[in-house]
Parts: sequence; structure tokens; C-alpha cells
Amino acid sequence: MSEIAPTANGGGVPGPPTALEFTILGAEPVEHSATPGVRFHLHITEPEGREVYTIALSSLVHIDPARLTYDDATRDRLVELFGAPERWGSTTHSFQWARIESLVPTFTGSTAFTLEVPCTYDLEVASTKYFHSLSDDSVPLSFHFNGTVLYRGDDDRLQVVLVPWSCSSQWRMPIAVWKRTIAAHYPGGGWVRLQEDTLEQLSREKADRGLHTFDDTVRDLMRGTEEG
Repeated sequence: MSEIAPTANGGGVPGPPTALEFTILGAEPVEHSATPGVRFHLHITEPEGREVYTIALSSLVHIDPARLTYDDATRDRLVELFGAPERWGSTTHSFQWARIESLVPTFTGSTAFTLEVPCTYDLEVASTKYFHSLSDDSVPLSFHFNGTVLYRGDDDRLQVVLVPWSCSSQWRMPIAVWKRTIAAHYPGGGWVRLQEDTLEQLSREKADRGLHTFDDTVRDLMRGTEEG
């Protein structure tokens, strides 16, 4: 059995597990799910040697657009989200993609766990607009962790400490992971939210024009606009 290193106060008992280290190992689409989602694989290390019963973990996943360089075509697609490129110094700030609540199982030293982030193809959502605009890039992400650690203290007593918000990790997700996730649920298409009155008007146009699908109706309306 390995010896416990002395702590700063000179004793042989490790301190509370506050110096947690998080690492993101990879990501993949969540398969066979009712709704699209990305599963992230993470690794956590607790260097104090305490037995951790569980961690009630709150994870914030942020997108950091300023950490990526864009070509001209991508800049054009991102104008709606960030404005004119000359303003991007003040508009490409970090923004939240998701917040996930989870439980990390019992471990001593280190363990692996997963986080599942739900995805949407609603192009009115900022994260979806951003992902949809990228081509072959890797998305710069920041993971920020907070929560409660339950661990075995002295004399086997249950102890509780907080995970500080300073626990964070950066990782680049291949945009192909998100595109595969969306393609599995929306193959060859997308999703646009319409107001109820707009949808009713579009339905009337579809019936009046004798068309079978909304796709055909929108395409016919656009063709008429171009000819006009």
C-alpha cells in the first residue's frame, strides 16, 4: 500500500479533495436517442487520495468563438450572429451552449465519466447558428465545473466540500461530431420555427397552389420572388 504524503500542516492525512482536475477526452453522437445529443467523455483526478463517494456536478459548456480563425466564406455566414467582421473584437465573446447536472460515481484517485449535451437544429438558437456556419473547423469549448463533493473524512466520517468554479478545462470539438449528430435526426433537412399565423398563411399558400409539401411551397414562393 502506498504511503500518504504529508500535508502542509505536517500531518499524514490528506486534505479535502478540492484540487480536482478535469480533462475532456473526446466526443461522439448519442446513438439510438429520441432527440439529438453529443456525449462527452471526461476524466477526473483527485490527487489527495481521499475516497470520493460521489460528486453532484454542475457543468457549464461555453463556446469561445474568439479562439478560432475564420475564412471569408465562414465570416459571411456568421454576420447575422456577430455583426460586421470589424466589430468582432467586441461581439465574439464566450456564450453558453449547455448546463448539465450529473453525478460522478465513487472513485479514489481518478475515474472517467460522461456528459450528454442535448442539441437542437433550431436556427434561431445562437449555438446552432454558430455550428451550422462552420465547415471543417473544430469548435473551441470551455467546460466550467461546480458542485458538491461527498468524501470519506477522518474516522470514516462523511465530509462535504464544494467544487470551486475555478475548475475548468478547454477542448476543441470537431464540428463533424455535431454535424453527424444532427444528420442522424434531420437527414437532408433542417428545422425552422415559424409563428402560428405565418404557418397558417403558408398552409393556405400550399393548398391554393396545389402543392404537396411545405418545401415545394417555399421553393415556389422564392422562385416567384426571383422572377418578380
